[in-house]
Amino acid sequence: MNGQRPFTILIAALGGEGGGVLADWLLAAAHAQGFPAQSTSIPGVSQRTGATTYYLEILPQAGSHSATPVMALIPSPGAVDLVAASELVEAGRALQNAFVTPERTTLVASSHRIFATAEKMLPTDGRYDAQRILDAAPQLSRRAIIFDMQHLARDAGTIINAVLFGAMAGSGVLPLPVSACEAAIRGGGKGAEASLRGFALGLARAKASAAPVAQFAAERELPSPVARVHLEFPANLHQLLDRCVARLIDYQDQAYASLYLDRVRAILAVEQQCDGADPALASEAARLLALWMSYEDVVRVAELKTRATRFDRLRQETGSRPGQVLRVFDYLKPGLQEIADVLPPRLAALLHRWHKARPLALSMQLQTSSIRGFLMMRALTLAKPFRRASSRFIAEQATIERWLGALQRLGAAFRDRELVLEIAQCARLLRGYGDTQRRGQQALQNIFATLLENEAAASAGAASLRAGLHAAVAAALADPDARIPAAVPKGVIWLKAG
Repeated sequence: MNGQRPFTILIAALGGEGGGVLADWLLAAAHAQGFPAQSTSIPGVSQRTGATTYYLEILPQAGSHSATPVMALIPSPGAVDLVAASELVEAGRALQNAFVTPERTTLVASSHRIFATAEKMLPTDGRYDAQRILDAAPQLSRRAIIFDMQHLARDAGTIINAVLFGAMAGSGVLPLPVSACEAAIRGGGKGAEASLRGFALGLARAKASAAPVAQFAAERELPSPVARVHLEFPANLHQLLDRCVARLIDYQDQAYASLYLDRVRAILAVEQQCDGADPALASEAARLLALWMSYEDVVRVAELKTRATRFDRLRQETGSRPGQVLRVFDYLKPGLQEIADVLPPRLAALLHRWHKARPLALSMQLQTSSIRGFLMMRALTLAKPFRRASSRFIAEQATIERWLGALQRLGAAFRDRELVLEIAQCARLLRGYGDTQRRGQQALQNIFATLLENEAAASAGAASLRAGLHAAVAAALADPDARIPAAVPKGVIWLKAG
């Protein structure tokens, strides 16, 4: 510190994130050290248009003041030592308003996003470019420490203010010892243990990162869908999307999981256009889409049947003891369609024509626990890299795009959240394997023809279309062979010429 200049701190926190408690912790820690300190706050506004800001000044010189120091009530651009933001765009606001400077300011911020109202209002993707903030932070600050604090807060069972406090303490610039910070948390009473866990996680993460922003930005530059989940999507979807992304990477590859996230972004854009506040829309559509994109084919079945975890599970279920021989037999009866599904469209069409002249029924028994049987089953998985060229994959992707198109088109036309949810629920028809899946696919095609892509059905209004979809999906799930009533066409009026 230089002379009697106070150490200045600006905190930007959203409602419910404990920004006021964090400011109180800092004051308590400063007073415990005998440091004069002062705190003021400026309330934010509703509907996520901005954060509540807390401004603190701490004079880190105990017992050496000839007079009561005079401290400012509001921050001044270029005169802030430490800026802490509980969300990435709030860090961007601080950068934009010149509260962060390369000569003086350490920036501590969480990388997760909670979308602002201005981002949600646009009918297209109105989200701010988070990467621009990540790129600018190390250039415009003396040091930047940015990581996903919301994720660590969930791990600790607390809220983000404790992790943010730990990261501030771990930055090395806060003029307060770690022990004083921990004592301030303990003095807070209820929830202290969980807050201390969060504090410890934030402290360790900040200390462990020698160049946090550069490392974080490098991670985000990788085409990693795992990183995209916590950077681009709201917190309430993180747990679901983490599982879906892991499933799709396992099913195909990272590029396929990235395609999934692009589609989920389109679903979120539709949700933002719709009226109401049903949180089930995006999560249910994302869940059903992940299941749809990881449909079961012979490649997937072979992959699952030859995994070590399967044999471990079978040993556990059968009660096999170590050293006992466990024989596993798989009875397979692939139909013509299952074989054609993994072939390119032209070969699939040739196989169908050949089958009409020479009906073929395959049935086999493989001892998957033997070397020969295991290798035969495993050989089927070699077709995985070529799945994108298969007839089934091409057909499924085309149907998914039609489904997404219906979500976007009818969502924009009616802005009816319940209707969009009913459209999303149509994906429930695509379940199972073999004949069950094919009947569901046929039912979905019928719904496209009679409801989703039928002008007469759409002209009847959102309520009528919603009821029709609900009845059609329920009927198809109860009886896949059920007929879907055709939409009533508009009448045609003939007029005489002249």
